[in-house]
Amino acid sequence: MSEQSDVSVELARRLRRLGVALDGRESGEELVNLLDAVEAFEQSVERHGGDLMVDEPVNNQVSEPDDRRFVLPKREGREAITAFTIRVREATAAIARHRKG
Repeated sequence: MSEQSDVSVELARRLRRLGVALDGRESGEELVNLLDAVEAFEQSVERHGGDLMVDEPVNNQVSEPDDRRFVLPKREGREAITAFTIRVREATAAIARHRKG
């Protein structure tokens, strides 16, 4: 396995642990972009008082989120990874907008 392939496998593993559905067709660059978006989302949740231990999925389910906005969006069926990444970034922006107002 190449170093680039090893990195992609590790990125995919990290994303799956966070409850992100992947189909295995994502490129390394797409995985990096998505992980960056997910990490920014998590930082925003924490900055705005959310608790990732409460708001992150367990067995792909969030039981009692502090705030629904703090729950990482789910990837829709056959949604393109780039479209999902955009939705995660939009959710991050929505947290900041809501908490300011």
